Amino acid sequence: MKIILFLSLFVLLVGKSYSQDDDLIQFSGVVIGDSLEPVPYCTVIDQVTKRGTVSDYYGYFSFVAHKGDSIRFSSVGFKTSYYVIPDTLKENKYSLIHILSTDTIMLPTAVIYPWPSKEQFAEAFVNVEIPNDDYKRAVHNLEQAKLKERADGIPMNGSMNYNHEMQQVQDKLYYAGQLPPNNLLNPIAWSNFIKSWKDGKLKRQ
Repeated sequence: MKIILFLSLFVLLVGKSYSQDDDLIQFSGVVIGDSLEPVPYCTVIDQVTKRGTVSDYYGYFSFVAHKGDSIRFSSVGFKTSYYVIPDTLKENKYSLIHILSTDTIMLPTAVIYPWPSKEQFAEAFVNVEIPNDDYKRAVHNLEQAKLKERADGIPMNGSMNYNHEMQQVQDKLYYAGQLPPNNLLNPIAWSNFIKSWKDGKLKRQ
């Protein structure tokens, strides 16, 4: 008796699941615009199950849906549209070419001022010192202080880090077994330092 009851329940569940799976279809297609160009990354959502996908770069999409479901197509720059899958389909797959209409959005004009008021802008515009020619601007941009400031803000890349590490290794190998030179005890270095000091070459930047 228990076996007969179990078999009856099993047949009932299998028949129910089969009837539910019979409504499932592989819904696929291509989304294009008014110019017949594909619409990439368009959002395709099933309004009933709240599931969906996004079209690829060529506008193609594919996902599982039910017969009779309402599908929503939306993309930036296009009007949102809907499509209802026919519920009289005989096969378990359905293809579609869906056209989206271009949506023009008019935004209000935004005026951006570089200064809080027109009076301050007029004063700054009149008093600004502009170089006379391109040569003076180039000389100003190529000053050592400017170049050093830009160089300090640029991080070392992989090649520079490798060269620095190899230089450190070479220095250790070159002075292996002996003390490295110390310029504090080098009379020639002291002589060059005093001479540069007298000539005025040592100036604070």
